[in-house]
Amino acid sequence: MGTAERRGASEESVAVRSATRRGNEAPDRGIPALGGDGESTDGEEQPYQRLLWIEEPARRRRMPDPVRTAAVRAVLIIAATLIQAMVAFLCTLAGSWLAFPMVVSSVASTVVATWAVVDVWVTRQVWNQRNGVVSEPSSTARTLRRERRARRRQERAALREQERIRRQGGSGQLSHS
Repeated sequence: MGTAERRGASEESVAVRSATRRGNEAPDRGIPALGGDGESTDGEEQPYQRLLWIEEPARRRRMPDPVRTAAVRAVLIIAATLIQAMVAFLCTLAGSWLAFPMVVSSVASTVVATWAVVDVWVTRQVWNQRNGVVSEPSSTARTLRRERRARRRQERAALREQERIRRQGGSGQLSHS
């Protein structure tokens, strides 16, 4: 038996083993598997539908838009700085007249790249302060939101009470005498 024949045999055995292990279900969450003749194994003819997209929960929450924008900007600036530093190094090795201007501009780019990274950090801190940190129970923003909700609830209750009084005639009587 040659290598190709062995590979085919091993793939077939893996397919047979996994199909046997799964039983009568297709890999797509409970859809009945079709037999070799296009019919399902329970006697009904059903078209095989394979799901194109399976939703998986995210491992981490998505970064807020301003933070993500700052992060993308920082990555682009850092990439340009690294390319510039490499060109400066190669120009220095080659003894080119361009070496000195490239080294000076690389130093300036390093300062800008550092600013970009600090900008990501500051943007993230500002966003967290303004919108609250969900994961921390002692968050100041959470307390403020709770107080605002309680105030709104009281205002709505007072408005309902006023409306109820207005509907009853609102003559200022405390009883119907």
